Amino acid sequence: MSDEVAKSQAAAPGGDTIFGKILRKEIPAKIIHEDDKCIAFHDAGPQAPVHFLVIPRKPIDMLSNAGEEDAELLGHLMITAKKVAKAQGLENGFRLIVNNGKDGAQSVYHLHIHVMGGRQMGWPPG
Repeated sequence: MSDEVAKSQAAAPGGDTIFGKILRKEIPAKIIHEDDKCIAFHDAGPQAPVHFLVIPRKPIDMLSNAGEEDAELLGHLMITAKKVAKAQGLENGFRLIVNNGKDGAQSVYHLHIHVMGGRQMGWPPG
């Protein structure tokens, strides 16, 4: 079992998260994009040459709990991921990952998109 899978098995929804602390600027992060709906920052434990996260300011714990009212925000996260990927030099492609729940290996219960690139990604991913 990988370290991230082990973390996901111990994690649970509810309460404050490291991403909430990053949003409030209580802990540092290498922020590469910021707007009124989301921020993007480099992953502290990158799994690819380029690995950053896009997180909404709205505290949605996981994708399966997003509501119909979040459709515009979810689209904004995807468009932001695309724009930041381009700015990070990922012209040859990139991968988006959204972990959802324990079996999806979600270890932080604040919705986030992993954007990874800078190398050929393998398939299948899991």
